[in-house]
Amino acid sequence: ALSCGTVSADLAPCVTYLQAPNNASPPPPCCAGVKKLLAAATTTPDRQAACNCLKSAAGSIPKLNTNNAAALPGKCGVSIPYKISTSTNCNTVRF
Repeated sequence: ALSCGTVSADLAPCVTYLQAPNNASPPPPCCAGVKKLLAAATTTPDRQAACNCLKSAAGSIPKLNTNNAAALPGKCGVSIPYKISTSTNCNTVRF
């Protein structure tokens, strides 16, 4: 199963982007982490765990730019079936 430590480590390079003004571009190491995380989360329980970790991590980033958080998967060229947000209900997400 995925741990929040793994999720945080994979997405650590994204923090500066998540605090940047709108329309910033995530750095390549951030997108590499996003893709690594997506590849690791292959089952519904893993994906729900990753969702909860992302939600928790988003809530702990000072000055989080919610627009950038929501845009992150698309800017990295991947698709996830929920918005990265502090208000996402990970238990109702279907994968």
